[in-house]
Amino acid sequence: MSKINALREQRTALAKETRDLLDKYPGKTWTNEQTVIYDAKVEEIAQIDAQIGRIQKQADIDADNVLDAAIADVNRGNRNGRDPNSPEGLFSTWMRSGVEALPQAIRNTMSTTTPSQGGFTVPVTVVQQLIDALKLYGGMRAVSEQFTTDSGNDMQYPTSDGTAEVGELIAQNTTANALDPSFGAVTLSCYKFSSKIVAVPFELLQDSVLDVEAMVNKRLGQRLGRIQNTYFTTGTGTAQPNGVVTAATAGKVGLTGQTLSIIYDDLVDLIHGVDPAYRNLGNCRFMLADSSLKVVRKLKDSNLRPLFVPSYDGGIANKFPDQLMGYDIQVNQDVAVMAANAKSVLFGDFSFYKIRDALQVLMFRFTDSAYAKLGQVGFLGWMRSGGTLVDPKAVNYYSNSAT
Repeated sequence: MSKINALREQRTALAKETRDLLDKYPGKTWTNEQTVIYDAKVEEIAQIDAQIGRIQKQADIDADNVLDAAIADVNRGNRNGRDPNSPEGLFSTWMRSGVEALPQAIRNTMSTTTPSQGGFTVPVTVVQQLIDALKLYGGMRAVSEQFTTDSGNDMQYPTSDGTAEVGELIAQNTTANALDPSFGAVTLSCYKFSSKIVAVPFELLQDSVLDVEAMVNKRLGQRLGRIQNTYFTTGTGTAQPNGVVTAATAGKVGLTGQTLSIIYDDLVDLIHGVDPAYRNLGNCRFMLADSSLKVVRKLKDSNLRPLFVPSYDGGIANKFPDQLMGYDIQVNQDVAVMAANAKSVLFGDFSFYKIRDALQVLMFRFTDSAYAKLGQVGFLGWMRSGGTLVDPKAVNYYSNSAT
């Protein structure tokens, strides 16, 4: 990993140089020379990022192929040093050997009477691992507010919009007028998500040197994370979550010809389309697909200064993320890429998007004939979740021109 560390140090130095370059000439028009220097540094940063990504990917592959010799020395119920009677140990035993291998006391508490189709609630520690995995995909869980409920019944968020309400100036001895506030409600429902079935060969389950739990959890986490992020981003709100793009308010439409682009003025209008009261909360950011980020990285202001500032690590207390016009950026690949009429860039406070998970993640194990004849065991994850933007004024979107 020393090569990655060296590349990261090189990237941090370059990113700091680009930020220093912006700070060195505040309010001044950039020369072509300064622009060329900045563009070259940003391009070098992009190349380093790609190189780090390639090295890290290979390292991940190598790590997946490394056999943990210590696991081979422990018995089937105590893999990776786990207590066989702990939730994790029981979960491992169930995944590899099914309900029949669990202690009788545990089997008695399970709701199913069909051993071959025994459902098992994922232990709390494994649930947290799965939820963490979801954050790696998409972006919505990274910036929204999440919470868990004990049931999946519809939940009502009371709302009231008093932004148009004002008091009055009246003369002495004059009766005050009435102005009753109006109330509404936003419904947050839960929907059932499936990971689709993961079929695992008997050989993999029987091979004690492989961490099959981690492999299956990772795959289920990827699938659930991707499908949920899609609906949390673009869901219609009818028999599915209300996606943030669907619920957001129109902020700016590109001028004719801007089917694949956005300009500086559009970003200014998009930012100021969100009321200062939301911006003052300190949570506002941009959200867009990576291909759209590539477009905005090239934008300059009226003084030819770049709008994009790359991230760099200035130490424990000084970590700076990628920023656009002073606001953080969240990449979300489910936001539409730039095209005619595409809602391609969002801006606002995404903490007003609420993601609700009902109860626990459920895992099912299948050993029926459909799998047995193929020498496989099937695993399926279920998750009940919902999402909605409880205040549409908190997030605006930019729409590319139709022509």
